Amino acid sequence: MSTLKKFLKHKDYVRIPLILTATDHFEINVEINSVKGRFILDTGASNTCVGMDKIDHFNLISEESIIKAAGAGATNMETLVSKKNKIELNSWCYKKLEIVLFDLKHVNEALTAHNAEPVDGIIGADILKKSKAIIDYDKKCIYLKKKKR
Repeated sequence: MSTLKKFLKHKDYVRIPLILTATDHFEINVEINSVKGRFILDTGASNTCVGMDKIDHFNLISEESIIKAAGAGATNMETLVSKKNKIELNSWCYKKLEIVLFDLKHVNEALTAHNAEPVDGIIGADILKKSKAIIDYDKKCIYLKKKKR
């Protein structure tokens, strides 16, 4: 019987390691607009998000948004949006990513209170759906389907 890794490689998936944090979140290394960052993987987050304090760091062009963010104990937070961004996770790439920008202070305070490192953002369900993601919790990795060229 073939392993999941071999099976998915044959189906054009790329394997990306995940890092389990002290808070039991999976952390993933990401490049947005060719700038490296540390993100947590959140299957419950609708969109990929970046902290407002990282707009310049990731070369994001932001505009006003009517979206209100909620999560991790905070609700009704003001947001901005940044369109047409390039995201790379290992060799998987998407060039038209819309990113929600909001204050991640409450998220990072919760992480650091439990001896985890702060993050630059959150990978949400938008990327997981686009990539037909498969998370292997046991092997601490995620598989993302490469797009046909």
